[in-house]
Amino acid sequence: MVRKIDHVAVAVRNLEEQIRFYETVFGLRCGGVEEIPDQKVRVAVFPVGEVRIELLEPTSADSPVAKFLEKRGEGLHHLAFLVDDLEAALEKAAAAGVELVDKKPRLGEGGKRIAFLHPRSTSGVLTELCER
Repeated sequence: MVRKIDHVAVAVRNLEEQIRFYETVFGLRCGGVEEIPDQKVRVAVFPVGEVRIELLEPTSADSPVAKFLEKRGEGLHHLAFLVDDLEAALEKAAAAGVELVDKKPRLGEGGKRIAFLHPRSTSGVLTELCER
């Protein structure tokens, strides 16, 4: 089902500040910033080998990322796995008793199709499945 880790997402309050931090401290280069209106978030992407780090900044107080920051502060938001067939992966997860946040795929960063699995079913880790 899983081909590889696609990305690790970190919730941040100030995207520009954290972009500078990742570039200065880790020597990484930001591969671009994208706003995803339906998720009320701006995303900065840092390629690191075959995996990417995504920094997530809310664009609205009612964004899921804003709620995460309010409750938990900055830090690891979710882990994302690349799959070949997102619908089949969701069906398999549901059949195994996993609680789905998204029963159907939606559009994510970079035009990927994405769906989330609830942390109650994944040892407390919000998990994203994505398909390119």
